[in-house]
Amino acid sequence: QVQLVESGGGLVQAGGSLRLSCAVSGRAGRDYAMAWFRQAPGKERELVAATGWSGSSTWYTDSVKGRFTISRDNAKTTVSLQMTSLKPDDTAVYYCAAGPPASWLNINKYDYWGQGTQVTVSS
Repeated sequence: QVQLVESGGGLVQAGGSLRLSCAVSGRAGRDYAMAWFRQAPGKERELVAATGWSGSSTWYTDSVKGRFTISRDNAKTTVSLQMTSLKPDDTAVYYCAAGPPASWLNINKYDYWGQGTQVTVSS
């Protein structure tokens, strides 16, 4: 089992920044690829950013490229999402997830999820 706990959400004005963190614990937690998803009201959950096992490979959905940065520490116990130039469209519940490294871009392969943290961007 892998346990994921997000923190860092909140209310911010458009153009502002937030940093989300995900604490990773449990057996084999370090062996997984990690990702951030988000779900806005009335919309499907979408993959926002992902990083492979080593942290050297990253992927971003087009709408956040150049604004968001995903990273994981060397001990692989924390995954962060630095969000800048936030827009009202970024408002959503953000979830941290862990999945098998070989399928790190397959949204259906993520097995472990955090409880989510709310991000609200006001205009």
